[in-house]
Amino acid sequence: MSQFSGYLIVLVVSAGITFGFAHLARRVGVKYGLHPPIRERDVHQTPTPRLGGVAMFIGILVAFGVAWQLPFFDLVFADPEPVLAILGAALFIVGIGVADDLWDLDWMIKLAAQFMAAGLVAWLGVQIYSLPIGGLTVGSSWVSFSMTVFAIVLVMNAINFVDGLDGLVAGVAVIANTVFFVYTQLLVTSTGASDYFNLASLIAAILVGACLGFLPLNWHPARLFMGDAGALLVGLLMATSAAAVTGQVDPAALGRTQLLPAFIPILLPFAILVVPLADFVLAVLRRLRAGKSPFSADRMHLHHRLLDLGHSQVHAVLIFYGWTVVISVGCLAFFAAPTWLAVLFVSVGVVTCTAFTLLPIGRRRRADRLAQRVATGTEGAPGSALYDRLDEASGQRDPEAPVSGDTLDTLDSLAKKDQHP
Repeated sequence: MSQFSGYLIVLVVSAGITFGFAHLARRVGVKYGLHPPIRERDVHQTPTPRLGGVAMFIGILVAFGVAWQLPFFDLVFADPEPVLAILGAALFIVGIGVADDLWDLDWMIKLAAQFMAAGLVAWLGVQIYSLPIGGLTVGSSWVSFSMTVFAIVLVMNAINFVDGLDGLVAGVAVIANTVFFVYTQLLVTSTGASDYFNLASLIAAILVGACLGFLPLNWHPARLFMGDAGALLVGLLMATSAAAVTGQVDPAALGRTQLLPAFIPILLPFAILVVPLADFVLAVLRRLRAGKSPFSADRMHLHHRLLDLGHSQVHAVLIFYGWTVVISVGCLAFFAAPTWLAVLFVSVGVVTCTAFTLLPIGRRRRADRLAQRVATGTEGAPGSALYDRLDEASGQRDPEAPVSGDTLDTLDSLAKKDQHP
């Protein structure tokens, strides 16, 4: 079996099983009304089942079972305890996620469950034993255990916090895990230490397949959500795959020109999750300043702010995709490409993503300037009332002040452009 055929098989199995069970989960959810009421912070307006995480878990479980039968992955399953610990933690966190999706559990219960799942992985499965910073080794098993648990819980919450738009988490996970899979394969080539990276590569490939299988039903307008069960599952597996690689590269074994790759195991997991992590940190700080629990819900996440700027749901999701590609691929490029090319890619990508992110602001300003110039009947006529769309929306405009039909047509056209840039 070739190097990639085994990964391709488990990816396809994961995608196919997830896709089939996602359809089943949607039908069951609709038939039995297994969906919570729409909350104030929700973007969607139609009650939608949130059982996608169950379908993803089944796809991932079957894919691991298939991999167990393939000789290519014998090295991974030679010691099955880490794999069983990962799957056990995944089952536990999916169960808690489903309960929260249906009955809205208290945040302390969810957080405790996350620590228990992360603890199971760290106790029986995967830990961060060393850091590639001057050959630094974690001082004790307790420190290693604590670091691993904290990292897994952090990533799970970051992914869960950003799950607010159709197709957002699934697409970001596909991009991030594809980049991470490529990195693990390049690391195998550069170090020849394939023993270390089979598990991380396997998790990444299976997770890409599960997200690809789920995405068709989750794309806008979504017919099925992954819910907390799916978001926490994605975060758990992404953090575990990163922990399986981190610390496996010894900087002393690399030449001076290869020193940067030694830091990629630390940088890349944060790079591929920089947008969710940024949203998580901002949300926690915002809620603590307001005297609230850091896990209390609100409608001020980054995706909400993109919508408030004037982006449509699809455009906001694509902007998240763009930033994920620029940051994760840019980080990987410093390992796999000449430095000047990596710098050029990141620079062009940042400028392009920034321009698309801020695009509605320019359109809104042009619309507001036109609105201020337009007078009732005759532009700039003395004593005529200015038409302002904000006044119209708030009811402050004089209702008896006429506005020409041409003016209304122009402003309506600009308003539509703001909503669909």
